[in-house]
Amino acid sequence: QVQLVESGGGLVQPGGSLRLSCEASGRGFRLNTMGWYRQAPGKQRELVATVTSSGTTNYADSVKGRFTISRDNAKNTVLLQMDSLKPEDTAVYYCNAGVIIGPFEYPYWGQGTQVTVSS
Repeated sequence: QVQLVESGGGLVQPGGSLRLSCEASGRGFRLNTMGWYRQAPGKQRELVATVTSSGTTNYADSVKGRFTISRDNAKNTVLLQMDSLKPEDTAVYYCNAGVIIGPFEYPYWGQGTQVTVSS
């Protein structure tokens, strides 16, 4: 059984920073691409950023230059450093990972962590 556990959400003022962390735990798995998605009230879930197992990153245009995604393969962890936060960044943020078990790859999701940007 593989689990993704997120931490680091909270309330922050506009212009502030937060760092989200997601750790994959379990046995007998490898991780492919990992990433963060977000879902604001009344909106569809959208991609925020992804990072491949070799470190190639991809960002949504709305967060480029403000957010930084990174991963620690030894710790099965992906981080999202969020700077210069805006009220429109308010959402539930979900960790996602392509989990390889044997010959197959499965998409796994974390439980979500709330990020609120407000004065």
